[in-house]
Amino acid sequence: MSMQQGQTATFRFHGSLNNFLPKRRRGSAIHYTFNGTPAIKDSIEALGVPHPEVDVILVNHKPVAFSYLLQEGDVVEVYPVETGRSWPAGYTMEEKNPPPHRFVLDVHLGTLAKSMRMLGLDTHYQTDLADAAIARIAVAEERVVLTRDVGLLKQKSITWGYWLRSQHTEEQLEEVIRRYSLQPSFRPFARCLACNVPVQQVRKEEVLEQLPPKTKLYFEEFYRCPSCSRVYWKGSHYERMQEFVTRISRS
Repeated sequence: MSMQQGQTATFRFHGSLNNFLPKRRRGSAIHYTFNGTPAIKDSIEALGVPHPEVDVILVNHKPVAFSYLLQEGDVVEVYPVETGRSWPAGYTMEEKNPPPHRFVLDVHLGTLAKSMRMLGLDTHYQTDLADAAIARIAVAEERVVLTRDVGLLKQKSITWGYWLRSQHTEEQLEEVIRRYSLQPSFRPFARCLACNVPVQQVRKEEVLEQLPPKTKLYFEEFYRCPSCSRVYWKGSHYERMQEFVTRISRS
C-alpha cells in the first residue's frame, strides 16, 4: 500500500504562541500539508512553536496529547499557559505534569541566574554548557529550561521550558515569576549567588581572615557558602538587593 501524500490539516495558534510564527501567519488559520500520520508534537514544532510552550491541544474540539497522530482534515487549536484561564479537568499539559520550581539556564543568561539565586530560587547555570548538556541536566534533575534559543526548547527530551520574550534581565525575571507563580518559593539571600548552594550562618571568628577591615568593625552576622567559601554579610549591597526583591515581589 502506498503512503498517502498531500494531506492537509488546519492549525490555529493562540495567545503568546503567535510570538513564534511569521507575522503573516499570526492569529490566522494555517493550512498544513503533511505525509503519513506524524505526531502532532512534530507538526506543531515544524510550524515553529516549541512543545514546552504548549499547554492545551484541541483536535476537532477534543483535547489530545503530543503523541496524537495527525489525520487528514483535522482542525487543530493550540493554546499556551494562560494565567486566569480555566480548562476542564484533563485538558492541560501542566495539570498532568506540573513544572517544578527548579531551573537550568542557557549560557547567555548569567545575570538572570544571579537574580534568581538572589530570590532563593534553585538555578543551575554554567558558562560552558552546550545545549545537549542543558537538556541532560533538565531531565536528570527535573528542571525547567529558560532560554532565548527556540531550537533548544525543541529538543525532544525537554519536558518543561520557557522562551524569554525580553532581552532585559529585570523584565525576564518578571516573566519567569509570572509564568511559574514563583512568589511562594522566594527565599531571599538563602543561596550563594556564585554557585547556587544554600548558604550557612557562621561565627565571625570563622571568617575573620576573609573580611575587609571596615566589615570586621561594623558587622557581626555572616553567612558562608559551603561549596565555594564565599562570605556574605548585610552591607550596603544587601540593602540594594532588598530593594530589588521588594520591587520584584510587588510586580
